[in-house]
Amino acid sequence: MEWKKEWKILLAIGAIFAIFFYLPIGEPRFDNAIFEALYLTKWYAQEHVILCLLPAFFIAGAISVFISQQSVMKYLGAKANKVVAYGVASISGGILAVCSCTVLPLFAGIYKMGAGLGPATTFLYSGPAINVMAVILTANVLGIEIGIARAVGAVFFSIIIGILMQFIFRKEELEKEKSMAFNAGDEEEKRPLWKNIIYFGLMVAILIFSNWGSPDDSTGLWNFIYSIKWYLTGAFSIGLLLVLLFWFDINKTKLLIISVPVILLAIFIPESPMLPFIAAIIGLSWATSTSEGEGSSWFDATWDFTKQIMPLLFYGVLVAGFALGRPGSEGIIPSEWINQAVGDNSISSNLFASIVGSFMYFATLTEIPILQGLLGNGMDKGPALALLLSGPALSLPNMLVIKSVIGWKKTGVYVLLVVIMSTVTGLIYGSLF
Repeated sequence: MEWKKEWKILLAIGAIFAIFFYLPIGEPRFDNAIFEALYLTKWYAQEHVILCLLPAFFIAGAISVFISQQSVMKYLGAKANKVVAYGVASISGGILAVCSCTVLPLFAGIYKMGAGLGPATTFLYSGPAINVMAVILTANVLGIEIGIARAVGAVFFSIIIGILMQFIFRKEELEKEKSMAFNAGDEEEKRPLWKNIIYFGLMVAILIFSNWGSPDDSTGLWNFIYSIKWYLTGAFSIGLLLVLLFWFDINKTKLLIISVPVILLAIFIPESPMLPFIAAIIGLSWATSTSEGEGSSWFDATWDFTKQIMPLLFYGVLVAGFALGRPGSEGIIPSEWINQAVGDNSISSNLFASIVGSFMYFATLTEIPILQGLLGNGMDKGPALALLLSGPALSLPNMLVIKSVIGWKKTGVYVLLVVIMSTVTGLIYGSLF
């Protein structure tokens, strides 16, 4: 018998026993934290999985199947033109305007297809951080100065963090580039570039407009788009159906069959737009999974991303909910501790805000009312900006998934860079304003 191994098992059993023996069930704060974890996970499942994550998984799967490694390496690889690579990464990430979790399948897709670590992490940060609607709302609610500071800081952050990540891990990235170039060979695109642009553009448009949030102002362009968001989503969905029918090797009969219930649900139950959306997701999964060739490959790649990312996200959301609670509520950590810790513009206050923001989960735009409440309770402007720059781009679920894609070492450096830069920027901003 290997006693060393058995002692480890005994210690593990003893630790688990001690945890349950001393479990503080019945203590109001502990019980509330458990419910907060469950409430946050339920809210996440209702608000983000169907409309955000599932379309993102399909887009990520499409990237790995329908875009060649040579194309990704040409524009986003370690040896690509730096201006083009970081420009494309920051702009494409910013256009999506997604949360820190929805961007993950897309990040995993472009990185595994050969994107350099620098451009990939630029995209990873810019997706949730450079959000035009969030920046405008920040300026309206929290003030024009912090709105401009958030916009400028996020743009520079995405590029600087990417450049630093590429520099720190340059040796590993060069080896990856050589391996990717060797494996890619003379691979060619399956269809012309303009067709791929239309195809991906339609899927991204569906992702954006189906998640278009309601603005505070009942007038203006943002509100008008919100009022017709499902008509736009439906129009882009019809466009995607036509593209799949005429340009892709997917069973056309099955595509037409699945379109019937989707259209009927949209016409006869217009007050429940989620129903045709769900039907479309289920139907597309069935049509692609039972097809041959590239349809089956698309579903397989999508399913691989789903298996890798979904469990980690839900685990992370549970832990984040237990520790910090939902927006406007609190978990095991009292909210007054946070308020007391960010009441001035010291290094410790900005660092604390950056760290808390990096672990807390913020859905798109929810960080603004949270910051409004914290500022009303005495939070200084410097830590507020620090939290705005770290919070939307990072979260505990986000970190767990990034680790599964690039490993703990690179993930740790990425998180550290975000926290340090958020802290320094918050400190400078707080000193000026």
